[in-house]
Amino acid sequence: MTATRLERLTDRLSRALEPEQLEVVDDSHRHAGHAGAADGRGHFTVLIASPRFAGLGTLRRHRLVYEAVGDMMTTDIHALSIQALAPGEAATD
Repeated sequence: MTATRLERLTDRLSRALEPEQLEVVDDSHRHAGHAGAADGRGHFTVLIASPRFAGLGTLRRHRLVYEAVGDMMTTDIHALSIQALAPGEAATD
């Protein structure tokens, strides 16, 4: 059985960043008809808390997420909303 985009994205983030918390939501349905969704790539929201982010600024944290996602950004993902936290940092809505 072939893994879904959501499963592959979750797996890549889990393996690369060993998060204490990981929530990945496929928001693609909210962008139906949007010009950026015309190529079939998806929109995702990621909340991730990882010890790898301790002491790093937002830009470096996001770069680590993009490195973990890799080629999925050109094949499967059109937009990725990221909230990257270090352990002990509170998630905000």
